[in-house]
Amino acid sequence: MSHEKVETNIGLMAILIIIAISLGGLVEIVPLFFLKETTEPVKGLQPYTALQLEGRDIYIREGCYTCHSQMIRPFRAETERYGHYSVAGEFVYDHPFQWGSKRTGPDLARVGGLYSDEWHAVHLINPRAVVPESNMPSFPWLEHNFIDAKLTPKKLSAMQFLGVPYKDADISNAEAAVSGKTELEALIAYLQVLGTAIKTKR
Repeated sequence: MSHEKVETNIGLMAILIIIAISLGGLVEIVPLFFLKETTEPVKGLQPYTALQLEGRDIYIREGCYTCHSQMIRPFRAETERYGHYSVAGEFVYDHPFQWGSKRTGPDLARVGGLYSDEWHAVHLINPRAVVPESNMPSFPWLEHNFIDAKLTPKKLSAMQFLGVPYKDADISNAEAAVSGKTELEALIAYLQVLGTAIKTKR
């Protein structure tokens, strides 16, 4: 098939481009489903608790991922600031993962345990009380909104269906675990577990 024939026939060129992109995509993506380091959890990784899972949903609902990434690239400038670079095995229980690429605020991949619960509470209610130059919006309603505990077991069941190793006991105890908890408490619980599966020095 001559180049001239392809270049003068837009329909044929479009078909060949689609075929080339499809084959390239398959070659790049399919092997990742069979690599141990991308499909198996890192040592010590635990599924989110019921409260942490609720906090993750609040994180997504409030759009935190639009300003905070959760993926540290393997570059010195990133690892010195944020800690150990992110590895795929940390995120095997995340559906969907929260890697992101936008950093209006700092990366949160290793924020777990970096600050106290009290610091996070103040920061979420009034960010400028702890970081004067912050342009992060305030989330005062989280302190007053309570988790809808009746939905929590369903969320764990959905995650179990997706392959997260929740036991039936985890699901049956989920409602009690979050009953009476505020959205603020749930979000802090989620933030405090981020990146803790890999021990790292900051």
